[in-house]
Amino acid sequence: MDGTLAPGRQLGEVELAAQLGVSRGPLREAMQRLVQQGILRSEPHRGVFVVELSDEDVRDIYLARTAIEATACRIVIRNHPQRTAARLATAHRAMQEAARLGDPAALAAADMELHQILVAESGSPRLARMADTLFVETRMCLSALTVTYSAPTDLVAEHAAIIEALRDGNEKLLIELLDEHMQDALRRLVPTGTKTSEADRPA
Repeated sequence: MDGTLAPGRQLGEVELAAQLGVSRGPLREAMQRLVQQGILRSEPHRGVFVVELSDEDVRDIYLARTAIEATACRIVIRNHPQRTAARLATAHRAMQEAARLGDPAALAAADMELHQILVAESGSPRLARMADTLFVETRMCLSALTVTYSAPTDLVAEHAAIIEALRDGNEKLLIELLDEHMQDALRRLVPTGTKTSEADRPA
């Protein structure tokens, strides 16, 4: 799941298996796991659909991500900040190139890769497992997020500041920058004062 399947879309096994080049058996098992994770929903006599995220869902996703990634930040800055900063810098260069080319899909992919690296560098399998589902859910709305920046370089700059704080060993600033980054994303996706309804759900 990388956000290419629109929320609310019905998934047909035959079509999806052909599209992905896999047999229907493994695909069915994978879809069942995604239903259990809340990424897909199964409706009796109707089929399987990509879930639609409400405003409350998006808020909850970013609340959980902030907690997980802040914990990861504390672990890496106290143990191997330079190694992690170097790995993050690689993903950040991909973000810079995507911004230069005006490629929002590549920018979103590099953005997610950077956050995945951060959690992976914590060395905690449980943090990584919890983050995996949240990252899948985040991808469902990430394309909508990247276009809210008047200039993609603003998004690139936010991540650059986070990497610099990590490289400098400034834990307090690192956590503050991460929190502001998450809050800014949430404000862009769910403007303050909006009410949730079926019609308001992001597409």
